[in-house]
Amino acid sequence: MSSKQWMVAAGAGFSLAAAALWGWWHGTAATAYTATRTEFVQTIVASGHVETPHRIDIGAQITANVNAVPVAEGQRVAQGQLLIELDDRELRAAVGAAEAQLAQAEARLRQLVEVQGPVAALAARQAQVSLDNARTQHQRQSDLFHQGFIGQAALDDAVKVRDLAEAQWRAAVKQAVSQQPSGSDFALAQASLDAARTTLQAAHVRESYARIVAPAAGVLIARAVEPGEQVVPGRTLMTLSPEGLTQLVVQVDEKNLRHLALGQPAQASAEAYPERRFTARLAYVNPGINAQTGAVTAKLDVPQAPPELRQDMTVSVNIEVARRAQALVVPSDAVHEPHGAGPWVLRVEAGRVRRVAIQVGASAGGWTEVLAGLQPGDRLLSASVVLRDGERVRLRGAAS
Repeated sequence: MSSKQWMVAAGAGFSLAAAALWGWWHGTAATAYTATRTEFVQTIVASGHVETPHRIDIGAQITANVNAVPVAEGQRVAQGQLLIELDDRELRAAVGAAEAQLAQAEARLRQLVEVQGPVAALAARQAQVSLDNARTQHQRQSDLFHQGFIGQAALDDAVKVRDLAEAQWRAAVKQAVSQQPSGSDFALAQASLDAARTTLQAAHVRESYARIVAPAAGVLIARAVEPGEQVVPGRTLMTLSPEGLTQLVVQVDEKNLRHLALGQPAQASAEAYPERRFTARLAYVNPGINAQTGAVTAKLDVPQAPPELRQDMTVSVNIEVARRAQALVVPSDAVHEPHGAGPWVLRVEAGRVRRVAIQVGASAGGWTEVLAGLQPGDRLLSASVVLRDGERVRLRGAAS
């Protein structure tokens, strides 16, 4: 090696040694975070689906052919709106027969009141007159018999006439009484009239079964019937999602159960419209845990559901479980063993790192609340930096 080459190699070695000495003295280069005070909001993220309080399955109550279905799946309908029209020819004929039966019963009662009742009353009065005459004749014949002017046979004939007149009078009186408003004939006619009215009412009810209408306002979420089909009772033809308070049914990890409380606000969005957020409020937390998934079912009320929100839509929900105006927070990736018994951080003090034990609170959105161990402005290293307590460090700049 020439003297010139030796001098170049010696100079390079000296430069490397100087650089190593400089690096040792000033420490490892690293990016630092800063502990800051700010408003901290802790949220729990959950997913689920849209659900109204109940659904209504709609079917037919009679066996008949379908004439028309004037609504479509997904259509919003009003209460009482026609959904399915069935063939009602037999039902209308039954109504006509019941109307005729009612007319007959009404005529029977009117005849009893206007004709038969007065006639029976007149017959009873005539029978009374005949009875009075028969009694008078019997008394006259009895007197003549005792005076010896007539024989026993004549007296017996007078007795027979009297007894017959009395029997006819009793029959006429009973007939007249039975046709009065308190009598049995009147009660029978009134019962026939009531039965005819009930039959007509039942016929009208069955006739109404041919028009299947919406029991409530809402949206038809299913339709399984077409014109020309024959429907039978028990088959679901449509499913209606009625208007009412919309709810979000979500699954929350059981580890977050301790943070939940009824009334907590939330922000939600449908998977189909992620940019359109709406408010909700926690209304129910199931007391049981799903053993297979380790999740608990929660329900949130939506006071003002957006118009695009549909039954069974997939939704994402951020439930606000804590909010503090001036919380001391640090980036979560600066905390070592955050879920362990003794979380800690590497704090930079006068160019050296110091391991500092801290007490952590809630975590959300990449931030962790520090309850004790740090002060605002403290500089911290990422948990990915491997340095021992007391080692020198050179900060490259603040990461946050």
